[in-house]
Amino acid sequence: MKKMKLTALVLGTMTAGLFAFTAIDTGSIKGTVSPADGAVQAWALSASDTLKAPINNGAFSIDNVKPGDYRLIIEAKPPYKNQAKEGVSVKDGAPTDVGEIKLEK
Repeated sequence: MKKMKLTALVLGTMTAGLFAFTAIDTGSIKGTVSPADGAVQAWALSASDTLKAPINNGAFSIDNVKPGDYRLIIEAKPPYKNQAKEGVSVKDGAPTDVGEIKLEK
């Protein structure tokens, strides 16, 4: 009886340890900017994270984004103005496509 309780305790501890070290799958935020040469960087901001990625040929992809809600900011070149998109939601291991963001002068 004592051996069975000890075995159950060991198995329970091992199982709990497996769940304690489960990795978080990160996602990404991607999209395009129009005009293609009008912006420099894309920024993703949350309460606990700030991430950025360059904009190349009008496209960007911010990788290794933890799940949560973000504010996306497109850093524009003059004469264009920076653009922001609120409520960009990232899920575990999934890409979030924000589509095309049009810059204004």
